[in-house]
Amino acid sequence: MVAAAVVGSAVVGGVMSSQAQKKAAKSAASAQSESSQAGIDEQRRQFDAIQELMKPYVNAGTQGLGGQQDLLGLNGADKQQAAIDAINNSSAMQTYMQQGENSILQNASATGGLRGGNTQSALGQFRPQLLNQLVNQQYQNLGGLTSLGQNAAAGVGNAGMQSANNISNLMQSVGQAQAGSALAQGQANANMWNSVSSAIGNVGGAYLYNKGF
Repeated sequence: MVAAAVVGSAVVGGVMSSQAQKKAAKSAASAQSESSQAGIDEQRRQFDAIQELMKPYVNAGTQGLGGQQDLLGLNGADKQQAAIDAINNSSAMQTYMQQGENSILQNASATGGLRGGNTQSALGQFRPQLLNQLVNQQYQNLGGLTSLGQNAAAGVGNAGMQSANNISNLMQSVGQAQAGSALAQGQANANMWNSVSSAIGNVGGAYLYNKGF
């Protein structure tokens, strides 16, 4: 009876110790997993916020690139002509043309060549030259938008890669926590059975000793 009581006490003690160790391991793993998940959620939230902040610049860059392609004829002759016509009919074109023609006429009037062939030639060449200049200027302006969008897209891409790396590391932490918990629980079970086996062995040894073996 005494031996049975000793063994029973060892079993109960081992089970209680094992349960306490497993509970502690689960709690620790749960806390680490929750912390890592909170970090993952925050990384995703921050990346979404960056995307939203950079979206106008990325969109502007896309429009700028499309405008450049239109002027180059890469999107078809119709769009190229429409882009040039838009510049030709713009208020800027009309303003600069009026100012330029007035300047040519004033210079010609001052020099007495108002009706001369040079004046008419200058007037005839001025509009195409002005249009060509404004087309080139528009292409450069659109290039600024394209570069802006390219830099914004690159920034979003870099932020995405950094976020992905951080999330990957946090997910590894979750896996390590879960693996550590499983190992700790396995070790707790092993310790329990070792304790029981040791108690049984001690009782058996005492029994043999008492019997004179």
